[in-house]
Amino acid sequence: MPEAHRTSDPITAADVTRAVRLAVSVLRAAEAADWDAKAGSLEWSCWETVEHLADDLFSYAAQLGPERPPSDREVPFVWRRAKPGGPANVIFADRDAGPAGLVQVLEASGALLAAMVRTTAPTVRSHHVFGVSDPEGFAAMGVVETLVHLHDVAAGLGVEWAPDAGLCDRVLARLFPSAPSDTDRWPTLLWATGRGEIPGHARLTRWRWYGAPGDGGDAR
Repeated sequence: MPEAHRTSDPITAADVTRAVRLAVSVLRAAEAADWDAKAGSLEWSCWETVEHLADDLFSYAAQLGPERPPSDREVPFVWRRAKPGGPANVIFADRDAGPAGLVQVLEASGALLAAMVRTTAPTVRSHHVFGVSDPEGFAAMGVVETLVHLHDVAAGLGVEWAPDAGLCDRVLARLFPSAPSDTDRWPTLLWATGRGEIPGHARLTRWRWYGAPGDGGDAR
């Protein structure tokens, strides 16, 4: 397993807020698009993918919430699928509220994660399927989920999405320590998450990130 290392500034609650607000701005401008269109290379619709993203952000916030965060499992909410093949979520948006309501659900979930990252001690550790992580790790995961799923959704909605290279560089350093460092940052993040090729590196068919902190912590 690659070791976590620090080559750039840490990922913060402000980064989560920034990524989500940029996503919200793009999505609000596309409210008239077909939200049932397929989201890029995913099997889910654009609507389902944004619900999944909101659910990810909520779930990461929830992992940091208990006084004694779980070290071996997710907080036991009930996940369900709205239809066969759809994402298994806790969070769903009311279809009657339309795309504007869905985007508000995303914004609220992002705010919950930002608040938990901001107020949780950096020594706290909690479970993730890819390994126990800390508040900064969950912040970085939330940023990556936002950046790459907006790439998926933007393709389906027919809008532009090109996040800041500096933010991409910092989440690559935090979660993908073995990723190439001499390639453009946004294409490299897409490559690291199985969404494209970069020079000298074929598209990945399997991928994961490494959220483990680089130092000690506690279970609070």
